[in-house]
Amino acid sequence: MQSLLVPTAAACAAPSSASRPRPGRISVRASASAAAAAATPRRETDPKKRVVITGMGLVSVFGNDVDAYYDRLLAGESGVGPIDRFDASKFPTRFAGQIRGFSSEGYIDGKNDRRLDDCLRYCIVSGKKALESAGLPLGSDAMAKIDKARAGVLVGTGMGGLQVFSDGVQNLLEKGYRKITPFFIPYAITNMGSALLGMDIGFMGPNYSISTACATSNYCFYAAANHIRKGEADMMIAGGTEAAIIPIGVGGFVACRALSQRNDDPKTASRPWDKERDGFVMGEGAGVLVMESLEHAMKRGAPIVAEYLGGAVNCDAYHMTDPRADGLGVSSCIRQSLQDAGVAPEEVNYINAHATSTLAGDLAEMNAIKQVFKDPSGIKVNATKSMIGHCLGAAGGLEAIATIKAINTGLVHPSINQFDREPAVEFDTVPNVKAEHEINVGISNSFGFGGHNSVVVFAPFKP
Repeated sequence: MQSLLVPTAAACAAPSSASRPRPGRISVRASASAAAAAATPRRETDPKKRVVITGMGLVSVFGNDVDAYYDRLLAGESGVGPIDRFDASKFPTRFAGQIRGFSSEGYIDGKNDRRLDDCLRYCIVSGKKALESAGLPLGSDAMAKIDKARAGVLVGTGMGGLQVFSDGVQNLLEKGYRKITPFFIPYAITNMGSALLGMDIGFMGPNYSISTACATSNYCFYAAANHIRKGEADMMIAGGTEAAIIPIGVGGFVACRALSQRNDDPKTASRPWDKERDGFVMGEGAGVLVMESLEHAMKRGAPIVAEYLGGAVNCDAYHMTDPRADGLGVSSCIRQSLQDAGVAPEEVNYINAHATSTLAGDLAEMNAIKQVFKDPSGIKVNATKSMIGHCLGAAGGLEAIATIKAINTGLVHPSINQFDREPAVEFDTVPNVKAEHEINVGISNSFGFGGHNSVVVFAPFKP
């Protein structure tokens, strides 16, 4: 169950102006004290600018229920298995974290459901489930009271409607342009998930998508929170969606030599930080959060499950697919996220790592983490991808939900398939078995092709 906190307005009010010091002469000692205070991170106190999480929704290889998803992560279950959506027998990689038995019943009408790319279906279902989690089911009195002009949608995708695009190209080559569906362009472009979800729920505020490969979801959280902090929105639905386990998607990553080829034992293929790792495992799904200003959440009596403290995005400016070995871009991004959050490195005791199970990426990220967090004791670092695979643009969304569930439950899921860990990894990676851990501040890392880095910071909500 989600832990719910509904604050009172008085408890969360911004400091009174009556307590502000009067202007006057400033001594050298006072100036030094002021400089030291300015250097100390400070968290946001204005209820209009504090951003809280009030709902979560997902579509995953473990189903569409947030609690069931996290229970299976805690159990250390692998969702990876043979691909049966198409004939993968001639591919060097023949397994993935493929979703089976997905149903959009009750969320998308049958006619539209048959037309939509899975990328769009996952987006719409996860978005509506997140609203239900936030106490805002469609048609409810609570939903009717939302100012739709100040509520937006920002759900990104790294690949867009890849199946629709692939089918369109095939029809063009085999049957000619007349056989291309009129939905080809609308359902292939990356912004259509946010657009269709916005249409269904009537949200008229900021609505667009971001596509930064596997960093997409965190970029969306960061941008959505800034819309709220700048006063442009009261509420945002944000996250990522992806459905690329199709021939052209798998084939493309095979061509990049990015995928594990452990076909004889798929469930152990995703093994971040293990010496025998040989590439990542493709996954799919969607992960979405409802983000609100604290003031707005208070007024409607919303269930608050965590607080978004801040985030950051930047670029390695180094290589299309390889990370910087020195971790400079990532370490800078982590530091910037903590500065934005008003958090000192010593306050962080949990990291949901990007940790894709690639030879270069796992150690580059760990090198960056070491640069920021000098003392590994007390910090737990885990890898959601070890169980669900790498969900590309949706990865950060599903991992943000895992981070928030860890905050709520006091339990962090294991990183499975830890058989022979790299000696350079000095942090507790929660190998193979879940652990009790009360999280003070947690960060979630996501990085993408192109050198895109992103970090978001969450914490238990305190009025």
